[in-house]
Amino acid sequence: MTRTTKLTLHTAILAGATLAITATASAEEPEPIAAQPLTERHAFPNETSMQITQNLEGLPPQSVEIEDASYMVVVEFTIQPGVVFPWHTHPGTVLIKVAEGDFTFVFAEDCVERDFAPGSALVDPGDTVHTAFNPSADQETVVVATLFGVPAEGPLTIPVEAAEGSALDEECGIERLSE
Repeated sequence: MTRTTKLTLHTAILAGATLAITATASAEEPEPIAAQPLTERHAFPNETSMQITQNLEGLPPQSVEIEDASYMVVVEFTIQPGVVFPWHTHPGTVLIKVAEGDFTFVFAEDCVERDFAPGSALVDPGDTVHTAFNPSADQETVVVATLFGVPAEGPLTIPVEAAEGSALDEECGIERLSE
């Protein structure tokens, strides 16, 4: 299935407690993807570890064991209708809650579009290339991402190279249109 975005999304890099997304948009239009940090990067006062396992149809079981989950950050994303995140990965595990609207998540590994409705949640195990998008033609999507096991400093979102992103768009049927 082909997905479109109405605006060109140049890059997405989450550094520290802020996410810088550069988009081409007029002053009257909202940002294609707005990121609102809900916390700064926090550390638990004691050693903290976690293990998460998820079984998704079509993929082998994903098991994440985070020996040092002490650093975490929480970010709320508002995604405009039809907008697609650039292909990227994270250095830690991300728990995602869909607060409003619909949300589609795609791992580069299998190109399967997994749809999530409001009130549902999903796990991005980290170190996995993926994209996600708002499949609606007229409704915003809001998701809350809690990242665990992130480094004390440095980027939290790592975009893939432009050529790899273009190849993944073609392979997975993701279409990005510019105005």
